[in-house]
Amino acid sequence: MQVLSLPQSVVTAYECVEEFLGERDPVVVAAFAFLGGYTLSRLWSLHTDDLGLRIHAKRSIFYYMRKLPFVKRQIEQHLKDARGNLEKSIHGNDNSGQFLSHLPQKGLSVDETVTLIKEYSAMESTNWMEGRCSGAVFHIDESESDEMRIYREVCDHFAWSNPLWPKLFPGVRKMEAEIVRISANLLGGNEKTCGTMSTGGTASILLACLAHRNRALKRGIQFPEMVIPESAHAAFIKAGELFRIKVTRIPVDPDNYRVNVAKMRKAISDRTCMLVGSAVNFPSGAHDDIESIGKLGQKYNIPVHVDACLGGFLLPFIDDARPFDFRVPGVCSISADTHKYGLTPKGSSVILYSSKEYLHNQYFCDPDWQGGIYASSTLEGSRAGLNIALCWASLRHHGAEGYRETSRAVVNATRKLRDAISAIPGLKVMGACDVCVVGWTGEDGININRFHALMEQRNWGLTSLQFPAGVHLMVTMLHTQEGVIDALVKDAREVVDEIRRSPNAELTGAAALYGMAQKIPDRSIVHEFAFEYLDTCYTEPPRHN
Repeated sequence: MQVLSLPQSVVTAYECVEEFLGERDPVVVAAFAFLGGYTLSRLWSLHTDDLGLRIHAKRSIFYYMRKLPFVKRQIEQHLKDARGNLEKSIHGNDNSGQFLSHLPQKGLSVDETVTLIKEYSAMESTNWMEGRCSGAVFHIDESESDEMRIYREVCDHFAWSNPLWPKLFPGVRKMEAEIVRISANLLGGNEKTCGTMSTGGTASILLACLAHRNRALKRGIQFPEMVIPESAHAAFIKAGELFRIKVTRIPVDPDNYRVNVAKMRKAISDRTCMLVGSAVNFPSGAHDDIESIGKLGQKYNIPVHVDACLGGFLLPFIDDARPFDFRVPGVCSISADTHKYGLTPKGSSVILYSSKEYLHNQYFCDPDWQGGIYASSTLEGSRAGLNIALCWASLRHHGAEGYRETSRAVVNATRKLRDAISAIPGLKVMGACDVCVVGWTGEDGININRFHALMEQRNWGLTSLQFPAGVHLMVTMLHTQEGVIDALVKDAREVVDEIRRSPNAELTGAAALYGMAQKIPDRSIVHEFAFEYLDTCYTEPPRHN
Protein backbone atom coordinates (compact mmCIF):
# COMPACT_ATOMS: atom_id res chain seq x y z
CA MET A 1 0.00 0.00 0.00
CA GLN A 2 1.33 3.42 -0.98
CA VAL A 3 1.68 5.87 1.92
CA LEU A 4 0.72 9.48 1.19
CA SER A 5 3.67 11.75 1.90
CA LEU A 6 3.07 15.38 2.92
CA PRO A 7 5.26 18.31 1.87
CA GLN A 8 8.01 19.10 4.36
CA SER A 9 6.60 22.60 5.01
CA VAL A 10 3.26 21.12 6.10
CA VAL A 11 4.98 18.59 8.36
CA THR A 12 7.12 21.32 9.94
CA ALA A 13 4.07 23.52 10.54
CA TYR A 14 2.19 20.61 12.09
CA GLU A 15 5.11 19.84 14.43
CA CYS A 16 5.31 23.51 15.52
CA VAL A 17 1.61 23.62 16.35
CA GLU A 18 1.83 20.31 18.21
CA GLU A 19 4.80 21.56 20.22
CA PHE A 20 3.05 24.84 21.03
CA LEU A 21 -0.19 23.22 22.15
CA GLY A 22 1.58 20.52 24.10
CA GLU A 23 2.91 23.14 26.50
CA ARG A 24 -0.54 24.71 27.16
CA ASP A 25 -3.32 23.83 29.58
CA PRO A 26 -6.02 21.91 27.62
CA VAL A 27 -8.73 24.11 29.17
CA VAL A 28 -7.01 27.26 27.89
CA VAL A 29 -6.55 25.71 24.46
CA ALA A 30 -10.21 24.76 24.34
CA ALA A 31 -11.27 28.24 25.46
CA PHE A 32 -9.12 29.93 22.82
CA ALA A 33 -10.41 27.54 20.18
CA PHE A 34 -13.98 28.32 21.13
CA LEU A 35 -13.45 32.09 21.21
CA GLY A 36 -11.49 31.99 17.97
CA GLY A 37 -14.18 29.98 16.24
CA TYR A 38 -16.91 32.27 17.56
CA THR A 39 -15.00 35.39 16.47
CA LEU A 40 -14.41 34.05 12.98
CA SER A 41 -18.06 32.98 12.73
CA ARG A 42 -19.22 36.41 13.87
CA LEU A 43 -16.93 38.22 11.44
CA TRP A 44 -18.14 36.01 8.61
CA SER A 45 -21.74 36.70 9.58
CA LEU A 46 -21.10 40.45 9.52
CA HIS A 47 -19.33 40.10 6.19
CA THR A 48 -22.23 38.27 4.53
CA ASP A 49 -25.19 40.22 5.95
CA ASP A 50 -26.96 43.19 4.33
CA LEU A 51 -24.30 45.75 5.33
CA GLY A 52 -20.98 43.92 5.21
CA LEU A 53 -18.01 43.86 7.55
CA ARG A 54 -16.52 47.15 6.36
CA ILE A 55 -19.65 49.17 7.13
CA HIS A 56 -20.09 47.45 10.51
CA ALA A 57 -16.48 48.29 11.42
CA LYS A 58 -16.91 51.86 10.24
CA ARG A 59 -20.07 52.31 12.30
CA SER A 60 -18.40 50.90 15.40
CA ILE A 61 -15.47 53.32 15.06
CA PHE A 62 -17.79 56.31 14.66
CA TYR A 63 -19.94 55.11 17.57
CA TYR A 64 -17.02 55.25 19.98
CA MET A 65 -15.66 58.48 18.49
CA ARG A 66 -19.00 60.16 19.23
CA LYS A 67 -18.56 59.25 22.90
CA LEU A 68 -15.60 61.64 23.12
CA PRO A 69 -16.74 64.73 25.08
CA PHE A 70 -15.56 67.39 22.62
CA VAL A 71 -17.06 65.51 19.65
CA LYS A 72 -20.34 65.06 21.51
CA ARG A 73 -20.50 68.78 22.35
CA GLN A 74 -19.96 69.79 18.73
CA ILE A 75 -22.66 67.46 17.46
CA GLU A 76 -25.14 68.69 20.06
CA GLN A 77 -24.42 72.32 19.14
CA HIS A 78 -24.92 71.66 15.42
CA LEU A 79 -28.18 69.82 16.14
CA LYS A 80 -29.37 72.73 18.29
CA ASP A 81 -28.60 75.22 15.51
CA ALA A 82 -30.33 73.00 12.96
CA ARG A 83 -33.36 72.68 15.22
CA GLY A 84 -33.71 76.45 15.44
CA ASN A 85 -33.45 76.88 11.65
CA LEU A 86 -35.94 74.09 11.08
CA GLU A 87 -38.51 75.61 13.43
CA LYS A 88 -38.34 78.86 11.48
CA SER A 89 -38.68 77.18 8.10
CA ILE A 90 -41.36 74.63 9.08
CA HIS A 91 -43.53 76.91 11.22
CA GLY A 92 -42.76 80.18 9.45
CA ASN A 93 -46.19 80.49 7.83
CA ASP A 94 -48.14 79.67 10.99
CA ASN A 95 -49.05 82.90 12.78
CA SER A 96 -52.22 81.56 14.37
CA GLY A 97 -50.74 81.19 17.85
CA GLN A 98 -52.77 78.04 18.47
CA PHE A 99 -52.36 74.28 18.11
CA LEU A 100 -55.28 71.85 18.40
CA SER A 101 -54.25 69.02 20.71
CA HIS A 102 -57.60 67.77 22.08
CA LEU A 103 -60.96 66.87 20.67
CA PRO A 104 -63.49 69.69 21.08
CA GLN A 105 -66.05 68.89 23.75
CA LYS A 106 -68.72 69.63 21.20
CA GLY A 107 -68.29 69.09 17.49
CA LEU A 108 -67.78 72.22 15.42
CA SER A 109 -70.50 73.52 13.16
CA VAL A 110 -70.12 73.48 9.39
CA ASP A 111 -69.31 77.19 9.30
CA GLU A 112 -66.71 76.88 12.07
CA THR A 113 -65.04 73.94 10.36
CA VAL A 114 -64.98 75.72 7.00
CA THR A 115 -63.43 78.78 8.64
CA LEU A 116 -60.64 76.65 10.08
CA ILE A 117 -60.11 74.94 6.75
CA LYS A 118 -59.63 78.32 5.09
CA GLU A 119 -57.19 79.41 7.81
CA TYR A 120 -55.05 76.30 7.34
CA SER A 121 -55.20 76.63 3.57
CA ALA A 122 -54.00 80.24 3.85
CA MET A 123 -50.76 78.99 5.48
CA GLU A 124 -49.70 77.37 2.22
CA SER A 125 -47.10 79.15 0.16
CA THR A 126 -48.16 80.35 -3.27
CA ASN A 127 -44.69 79.61 -4.68
CA TRP A 128 -45.72 76.25 -6.12
CA MET A 129 -48.70 77.80 -7.94
CA GLU A 130 -46.33 80.28 -9.57
CA GLY A 131 -43.98 77.51 -10.72
CA ARG A 132 -41.20 78.43 -8.30
CA CYS A 133 -40.79 74.95 -6.76
CA SER A 134 -39.29 71.75 -8.09
CA GLY A 135 -41.83 68.98 -8.72
CA ALA A 136 -44.33 68.59 -5.82
CA VAL A 137 -47.43 69.59 -7.82
CA PHE A 138 -47.55 68.54 -11.45
CA HIS A 139 -50.77 70.10 -12.66
CA ILE A 140 -53.27 72.62 -11.38
CA ASP A 141 -56.56 73.89 -12.71
CA GLU A 142 -58.62 76.86 -11.67
CA SER A 143 -61.09 76.12 -8.88
CA GLU A 144 -64.07 76.55 -11.20
CA SER A 145 -62.64 74.53 -14.08
CA ASP A 146 -64.35 71.51 -15.61
CA GLU A 147 -61.65 69.25 -14.12
CA MET A 148 -62.30 70.48 -10.57
CA ARG A 149 -66.04 70.03 -11.10
CA ILE A 150 -65.35 66.40 -12.04
CA TYR A 151 -63.23 65.87 -8.91
CA ARG A 152 -65.94 67.29 -6.67
CA GLU A 153 -68.43 64.90 -8.25
CA VAL A 154 -66.02 62.00 -7.64
CA CYS A 155 -65.71 62.97 -3.96
CA ASP A 156 -69.48 63.01 -3.60
CA HIS A 157 -69.82 59.47 -4.97
CA PHE A 158 -66.67 57.67 -3.81
CA ALA A 159 -65.56 59.27 -0.53
CA TRP A 160 -66.41 56.09 1.43
CA SER A 161 -65.44 53.45 -1.12
CA ASN A 162 -62.87 50.75 -0.31
CA PRO A 163 -61.56 48.20 -2.84
CA LEU A 164 -60.89 45.75 0.00
CA TRP A 165 -64.61 45.03 -0.37
CA PRO A 166 -65.01 44.55 -4.15
CA LYS A 167 -68.60 43.28 -3.89
CA LEU A 168 -69.67 46.28 -1.83
CA PHE A 169 -67.87 48.74 -4.10
CA PRO A 170 -67.91 47.19 -7.59
CA GLY A 171 -67.55 50.55 -9.30
CA VAL A 172 -64.20 51.39 -7.77
CA ARG A 173 -63.03 47.79 -8.29
CA LYS A 174 -63.76 48.15 -12.00
CA MET A 175 -62.03 51.54 -12.07
CA GLU A 176 -58.81 50.08 -10.67
CA ALA A 177 -58.91 47.21 -13.16
CA GLU A 178 -59.36 49.69 -16.01
CA ILE A 179 -56.52 51.92 -14.80
CA VAL A 180 -54.19 48.90 -14.69
CA ARG A 181 -55.21 47.83 -18.20
CA ILE A 182 -54.87 51.38 -19.61
CA SER A 183 -51.41 51.67 -18.05
CA ALA A 184 -50.35 48.23 -19.30
CA ASN A 185 -51.31 49.09 -22.87
CA LEU A 186 -49.63 52.49 -22.63
CA LEU A 187 -46.38 50.88 -21.44
CA GLY A 188 -46.05 48.26 -24.17
CA GLY A 189 -47.77 45.40 -22.38
CA ASN A 190 -49.83 42.57 -23.82
CA GLU A 191 -52.73 40.40 -22.66
CA LYS A 192 -50.50 38.82 -19.98
CA THR A 193 -49.44 42.14 -18.46
CA CYS A 194 -51.04 42.69 -15.06
CA GLY A 195 -50.65 44.66 -11.85
CA THR A 196 -52.31 46.76 -9.19
CA MET A 197 -52.50 50.34 -8.05
CA SER A 198 -50.68 51.76 -5.04
CA THR A 199 -50.61 55.02 -3.12
CA GLY A 200 -47.47 56.40 -4.77
CA GLY A 201 -44.08 55.72 -6.30
CA THR A 202 -42.47 54.50 -3.10
CA ALA A 203 -45.30 52.03 -2.51
CA SER A 204 -45.06 50.75 -6.09
CA ILE A 205 -41.30 50.23 -5.75
CA LEU A 206 -41.78 48.45 -2.41
CA LEU A 207 -44.30 46.10 -3.99
CA ALA A 208 -41.98 45.28 -6.89
CA CYS A 209 -39.10 44.52 -4.51
CA LEU A 210 -41.39 42.39 -2.35
CA ALA A 211 -42.55 40.39 -5.36
CA HIS A 212 -39.05 39.73 -6.68
CA ARG A 213 -37.77 38.88 -3.21
CA ASN A 214 -40.59 36.39 -2.66
CA ARG A 215 -39.87 34.83 -6.04
CA ALA A 216 -36.21 34.42 -5.05
CA LEU A 217 -37.12 32.86 -1.69
CA LYS A 218 -39.31 30.31 -3.46
CA ARG A 219 -36.34 29.46 -5.66
CA GLY A 220 -34.18 28.70 -2.64
CA ILE A 221 -32.25 31.98 -2.44
CA GLN A 222 -32.10 32.58 1.31
CA PHE A 223 -30.42 35.99 1.24
CA PRO A 224 -31.65 37.85 -1.88
CA GLU A 225 -29.74 40.80 -3.31
CA MET A 226 -30.71 43.53 -5.75
CA VAL A 227 -28.40 45.49 -8.03
CA ILE A 228 -29.41 49.11 -8.53
CA PRO A 229 -27.87 52.34 -9.88
CA GLU A 230 -26.59 54.70 -7.20
CA SER A 231 -29.01 57.19 -8.75
CA ALA A 232 -32.01 54.91 -8.14
CA HIS A 233 -34.74 56.21 -5.86
CA ALA A 234 -34.24 55.90 -2.09
CA ALA A 235 -37.36 53.73 -2.00
CA PHE A 236 -35.19 50.80 -3.11
CA ILE A 237 -33.03 51.28 -0.02
CA LYS A 238 -36.17 51.41 2.10
CA ALA A 239 -37.32 48.16 0.49
CA GLY A 240 -33.96 46.60 1.30
CA GLU A 241 -34.41 47.48 4.97
CA LEU A 242 -38.02 46.33 5.11
CA PHE A 243 -37.66 43.06 3.22
CA ARG A 244 -34.05 42.16 4.13
CA ILE A 245 -32.69 42.45 0.61
CA LYS A 246 -29.02 43.30 0.30
CA VAL A 247 -28.63 46.36 -1.93
CA THR A 248 -25.62 46.74 -4.22
CA ARG A 249 -25.31 50.24 -5.66
CA ILE A 250 -23.60 50.67 -9.02
CA PRO A 251 -21.90 53.98 -9.94
CA VAL A 252 -23.21 56.13 -12.77
CA ASP A 253 -21.10 57.44 -15.61
CA PRO A 254 -19.79 60.92 -14.60
CA ASP A 255 -20.47 62.23 -18.11
CA ASN A 256 -24.03 61.08 -18.78
CA TYR A 257 -25.16 60.03 -15.24
CA ARG A 258 -26.48 56.70 -16.58
CA VAL A 259 -25.69 53.52 -14.66
CA ASN A 260 -22.51 51.69 -15.67
CA VAL A 261 -23.92 48.46 -17.10
CA ALA A 262 -20.52 46.73 -17.20
CA LYS A 263 -20.12 47.24 -13.44
CA MET A 264 -23.70 46.11 -12.95
CA ARG A 265 -22.84 42.83 -14.70
CA LYS A 266 -19.85 42.27 -12.42
CA ALA A 267 -22.06 42.75 -9.34
CA ILE A 268 -24.47 39.97 -10.31
CA SER A 269 -24.29 36.84 -8.15
CA ASP A 270 -26.33 33.70 -7.68
CA ARG A 271 -28.27 35.61 -5.02
CA THR A 272 -29.35 38.51 -7.25
CA CYS A 273 -33.15 38.69 -7.30
CA MET A 274 -33.61 41.81 -9.45
CA LEU A 275 -31.84 44.41 -11.58
CA VAL A 276 -33.04 48.00 -11.64
CA GLY A 277 -32.94 50.82 -14.17
CA SER A 278 -34.56 54.26 -14.11
CA ALA A 279 -36.53 55.93 -16.87
CA VAL A 280 -35.78 58.62 -15.82
CA ASN A 281 -33.91 58.96 -12.51
CA PHE A 282 -34.74 61.56 -9.88
CA PRO A 283 -31.37 63.31 -9.29
CA SER A 284 -30.34 64.26 -12.83
CA GLY A 285 -33.17 63.03 -15.02
CA ALA A 286 -30.86 60.60 -16.82
CA HIS A 287 -32.43 57.69 -18.70
CA ASP A 288 -30.57 54.44 -17.94
CA ASP A 289 -29.78 52.03 -20.78
CA ILE A 290 -32.78 49.77 -20.21
CA GLU A 291 -32.07 47.66 -23.30
CA SER A 292 -28.59 46.69 -22.03
CA ILE A 293 -29.92 46.00 -18.53
CA GLY A 294 -32.66 43.89 -20.09
CA LYS A 295 -30.05 41.79 -21.91
CA LEU A 296 -28.31 41.17 -18.57
CA GLY A 297 -31.61 40.06 -17.09
CA GLN A 298 -32.22 37.64 -19.93
CA LYS A 299 -28.69 36.24 -19.84
CA TYR A 300 -28.71 35.53 -16.11
CA ASN A 301 -32.47 34.86 -15.74
CA ILE A 302 -32.93 37.81 -13.36
CA PRO A 303 -36.06 40.02 -13.44
CA VAL A 304 -35.47 43.61 -14.54
CA HIS A 305 -37.51 46.35 -12.89
CA VAL A 306 -37.87 49.74 -14.55
CA ASP A 307 -38.61 52.65 -12.25
CA ALA A 308 -40.69 54.84 -14.56
CA CYS A 309 -42.38 56.76 -11.77
CA LEU A 310 -41.25 59.94 -13.52
CA GLY A 311 -41.20 58.87 -17.15
CA GLY A 312 -44.14 56.49 -17.26
CA PHE A 313 -46.70 59.04 -18.43
CA LEU A 314 -44.23 61.18 -20.40
CA LEU A 315 -41.99 58.87 -22.42
CA PRO A 316 -44.81 57.07 -24.32
CA PHE A 317 -45.74 60.43 -25.85
CA ILE A 318 -42.21 61.58 -26.75
CA ASP A 319 -41.12 60.78 -30.30
CA ASP A 320 -37.37 60.56 -29.54
CA ALA A 321 -37.69 58.67 -26.24
CA ARG A 322 -35.31 55.75 -25.67
CA PRO A 323 -36.85 52.26 -25.22
CA PHE A 324 -37.83 51.49 -21.63
CA ASP A 325 -41.08 49.56 -21.32
CA PHE A 326 -42.36 45.97 -21.70
CA ARG A 327 -41.34 45.94 -25.35
CA VAL A 328 -37.74 45.73 -24.13
CA PRO A 329 -36.84 42.02 -23.71
CA GLY A 330 -36.01 41.25 -20.08
CA VAL A 331 -38.23 43.91 -18.49
CA CYS A 332 -40.49 42.12 -16.00
CA SER A 333 -41.96 44.98 -13.92
CA ILE A 334 -42.54 48.73 -14.18
CA SER A 335 -43.56 51.32 -11.60
CA ALA A 336 -45.25 54.46 -12.98
CA ASP A 337 -46.85 57.34 -11.10
CA THR A 338 -50.25 58.50 -12.22
CA HIS A 339 -50.04 61.31 -9.66
CA LYS A 340 -46.98 62.83 -11.34
CA TYR A 341 -47.16 63.27 -15.09
CA GLY A 342 -50.42 61.33 -15.14
CA LEU A 343 -51.70 64.64 -13.69
CA THR A 344 -54.02 62.99 -11.15
CA PRO A 345 -54.47 64.26 -7.58
CA LYS A 346 -51.92 62.87 -5.13
CA GLY A 347 -52.19 59.34 -3.83
CA SER A 348 -52.03 57.01 -6.84
CA SER A 349 -49.48 54.99 -8.80
CA VAL A 350 -49.37 51.69 -10.69
CA ILE A 351 -47.09 48.66 -10.42
CA LEU A 352 -47.17 46.40 -13.47
CA TYR A 353 -45.74 42.95 -14.21
CA SER A 354 -45.16 41.06 -17.44
CA SER A 355 -47.13 38.07 -16.12
CA LYS A 356 -49.03 36.74 -13.11
CA GLU A 357 -45.95 34.72 -12.12
CA TYR A 358 -44.54 37.94 -10.71
CA LEU A 359 -47.80 39.53 -9.54
CA HIS A 360 -48.74 36.51 -7.42
CA ASN A 361 -45.51 36.99 -5.46
CA GLN A 362 -46.82 40.42 -4.48
CA TYR A 363 -50.15 39.09 -3.20
CA PHE A 364 -50.63 38.18 0.46
CA CYS A 365 -52.83 35.42 1.83
CA ASP A 366 -53.33 34.05 5.35
CA PRO A 367 -55.51 30.95 4.94
CA ASP A 368 -55.59 30.14 8.68
CA TRP A 369 -56.72 33.43 10.27
CA GLN A 370 -59.63 33.10 12.70
CA GLY A 371 -61.32 35.99 10.93
CA GLY A 372 -61.53 33.93 7.77
CA ILE A 373 -59.29 33.54 4.74
CA TYR A 374 -57.57 36.91 4.38
CA ALA A 375 -56.08 37.97 1.07
CA SER A 376 -54.93 41.37 -0.20
CA SER A 377 -53.28 42.45 -3.42
CA THR A 378 -51.04 45.13 -1.88
CA LEU A 379 -49.38 45.90 1.45
CA GLU A 380 -52.49 47.69 2.69
CA GLY A 381 -55.78 46.10 3.59
CA SER A 382 -58.28 48.90 3.34
CA ARG A 383 -57.45 51.45 0.66
CA ALA A 384 -58.96 54.78 -0.31
CA GLY A 385 -61.26 54.09 -3.21
CA LEU A 386 -61.52 57.85 -3.60
CA ASN A 387 -57.91 58.03 -4.83
CA ILE A 388 -58.63 55.34 -7.42
CA ALA A 389 -61.75 57.13 -8.62
CA LEU A 390 -59.93 60.47 -8.87
CA CYS A 391 -57.17 58.81 -10.90
CA TRP A 392 -59.68 57.10 -13.19
CA ALA A 393 -61.53 60.37 -13.79
CA SER A 394 -58.30 62.23 -14.50
CA LEU A 395 -57.08 59.68 -17.07
CA ARG A 396 -60.42 59.78 -18.84
CA HIS A 397 -60.55 63.59 -18.73
CA HIS A 398 -57.09 64.24 -20.19
CA GLY A 399 -56.98 61.43 -22.75
CA ALA A 400 -54.09 60.55 -25.03
CA GLU A 401 -54.14 63.90 -26.84
CA GLY A 402 -54.05 65.78 -23.55
CA TYR A 403 -51.04 63.80 -22.35
CA ARG A 404 -49.30 64.27 -25.68
CA GLU A 405 -49.66 68.04 -25.37
CA THR A 406 -48.54 67.96 -21.76
CA SER A 407 -45.48 65.88 -22.58
CA ARG A 408 -44.51 68.18 -25.42
CA ALA A 409 -44.82 71.24 -23.17
CA VAL A 410 -42.82 69.70 -20.31
CA VAL A 411 -40.04 68.43 -22.58
CA ASN A 412 -39.75 71.77 -24.40
CA ALA A 413 -39.53 73.66 -21.09
CA THR A 414 -36.96 71.16 -19.78
CA ARG A 415 -34.70 71.51 -22.80
CA LYS A 416 -35.05 75.29 -22.79
CA LEU A 417 -33.92 75.40 -19.15
CA ARG A 418 -31.08 72.94 -19.82
CA ASP A 419 -29.72 75.02 -22.69
CA ALA A 420 -30.01 78.24 -20.71
CA ILE A 421 -28.25 76.85 -17.62
CA SER A 422 -25.51 75.38 -19.84
CA ALA A 423 -24.86 78.88 -21.18
CA ILE A 424 -24.16 80.34 -17.70
CA PRO A 425 -20.40 80.25 -16.93
CA GLY A 426 -19.87 78.55 -13.57
CA LEU A 427 -22.82 76.17 -13.85
CA LYS A 428 -22.57 72.70 -15.40
CA VAL A 429 -25.56 70.61 -16.43
CA MET A 430 -25.56 67.00 -15.21
CA GLY A 431 -26.10 64.80 -18.25
CA ALA A 432 -28.61 65.02 -21.08
CA CYS A 433 -31.48 66.56 -19.04
CA ASP A 434 -33.84 66.13 -22.00
CA VAL A 435 -37.05 64.74 -20.45
CA CYS A 436 -38.34 66.39 -17.27
CA VAL A 437 -35.44 67.06 -14.86
CA VAL A 438 -32.58 69.53 -15.18
CA GLY A 439 -29.77 69.03 -12.68
CA TRP A 440 -26.67 71.16 -12.45
CA THR A 441 -23.60 71.67 -10.31
CA GLY A 442 -21.07 74.46 -9.84
CA GLU A 443 -17.60 74.87 -11.30
CA ASP A 444 -14.91 77.56 -11.57
CA GLY A 445 -15.37 78.67 -7.96
CA ILE A 446 -19.19 78.64 -7.84
CA ASN A 447 -20.26 76.93 -4.61
CA ILE A 448 -23.51 75.19 -5.51
CA ASN A 449 -24.71 75.06 -1.90
CA ARG A 450 -24.42 78.83 -1.63
CA PHE A 451 -26.10 79.13 -5.03
CA HIS A 452 -28.99 77.04 -3.71
CA ALA A 453 -29.36 79.17 -0.59
CA LEU A 454 -29.31 82.44 -2.54
CA MET A 455 -31.90 81.12 -4.98
CA GLU A 456 -34.02 80.14 -2.00
CA GLN A 457 -33.85 83.75 -0.80
CA ARG A 458 -35.39 84.66 -4.15
CA ASN A 459 -38.25 82.21 -3.48
CA TRP A 460 -37.01 79.41 -5.75
CA GLY A 461 -37.52 75.97 -4.21
CA LEU A 462 -34.85 73.94 -5.99
CA THR A 463 -33.96 70.43 -4.82
CA SER A 464 -30.55 69.88 -3.21
CA LEU A 465 -28.46 67.00 -4.58
CA GLN A 466 -25.35 65.30 -3.22
CA PHE A 467 -22.51 63.08 -4.43
CA PRO A 468 -21.88 65.22 -6.43
CA ALA A 469 -23.29 68.36 -4.87
CA GLY A 470 -25.87 69.99 -7.10
CA VAL A 471 -29.42 71.22 -7.48
CA HIS A 472 -32.21 70.31 -9.83
CA LEU A 473 -35.58 71.46 -11.03
CA MET A 474 -38.21 68.86 -11.84
CA VAL A 475 -40.22 70.55 -14.57
CA THR A 476 -44.01 70.36 -14.29
CA MET A 477 -46.89 71.99 -16.11
CA LEU A 478 -46.58 74.91 -13.70
CA HIS A 479 -43.14 75.68 -15.14
CA THR A 480 -44.55 75.82 -18.65
CA GLN A 481 -46.42 79.00 -17.73
CA GLU A 482 -45.19 82.02 -19.64
CA GLY A 483 -42.10 83.66 -18.16
CA VAL A 484 -41.33 81.08 -15.43
CA ILE A 485 -38.21 79.54 -17.03
CA ASP A 486 -36.97 82.98 -18.11
CA ALA A 487 -37.32 84.30 -14.55
CA LEU A 488 -35.45 81.30 -13.13
CA VAL A 489 -32.58 81.70 -15.58
CA LYS A 490 -32.37 85.44 -14.92
CA ASP A 491 -32.10 84.89 -11.17
CA ALA A 492 -29.58 82.08 -11.66
CA ARG A 493 -27.32 84.42 -13.67
CA GLU A 494 -27.58 87.14 -11.05
CA VAL A 495 -26.83 84.71 -8.21
CA VAL A 496 -23.75 83.41 -10.01
CA ASP A 497 -22.55 87.01 -10.47
CA GLU A 498 -23.16 87.68 -6.77
CA ILE A 499 -21.08 84.64 -5.79
CA ARG A 500 -18.25 85.77 -8.07
CA ARG A 501 -18.23 89.20 -6.43
CA SER A 502 -17.79 87.67 -2.97
CA PRO A 503 -16.29 84.19 -3.51
CA ASN A 504 -14.99 83.87 0.05
CA ALA A 505 -18.23 84.73 1.83
CA GLU A 506 -18.93 82.47 4.81
CA LEU A 507 -21.60 79.85 4.28
CA THR A 508 -24.50 80.24 6.70
CA GLY A 509 -27.90 78.70 7.29
CA ALA A 510 -29.05 76.15 4.73
CA ALA A 511 -25.92 76.51 2.58
CA ALA A 512 -23.68 75.61 5.52
CA LEU A 513 -25.96 72.73 6.52
CA TYR A 514 -26.05 71.25 3.00
CA GLY A 515 -22.29 71.50 2.64
CA MET A 516 -21.61 70.02 6.07
CA ALA A 517 -24.01 67.11 5.59
CA GLN A 518 -22.20 65.96 2.46
CA LYS A 519 -18.80 66.05 4.16
CA ILE A 520 -19.72 64.13 7.32
CA PRO A 521 -18.24 60.61 7.08
CA ASP A 522 -20.43 59.35 9.93
CA ARG A 523 -23.78 59.16 8.14
CA SER A 524 -25.59 58.38 11.40
CA ILE A 525 -25.16 62.06 12.26
CA VAL A 526 -26.92 62.95 9.01
CA HIS A 527 -29.70 60.62 10.16
CA GLU A 528 -30.07 62.74 13.29
CA PHE A 529 -30.32 65.95 11.26
CA ALA A 530 -32.96 64.32 9.06
CA PHE A 531 -34.87 63.03 12.09
CA GLU A 532 -34.81 66.53 13.59
CA TYR A 533 -36.52 67.73 10.43
CA LEU A 534 -39.18 65.02 10.63
CA ASP A 535 -39.72 65.58 14.36
CA THR A 536 -40.19 69.31 13.77
CA CYS A 537 -43.01 68.58 11.32
CA TYR A 538 -44.99 67.07 14.22
CA THR A 539 -44.23 69.68 16.87
CA GLU A 540 -46.36 72.50 18.18
CA PRO A 541 -45.27 75.81 16.64
CA PRO A 542 -43.52 78.25 18.99
CA ARG A 543 -45.95 80.66 20.57
CA HIS A 544 -45.59 84.35 19.77
CA ASN A 545 -45.69 86.88 22.61
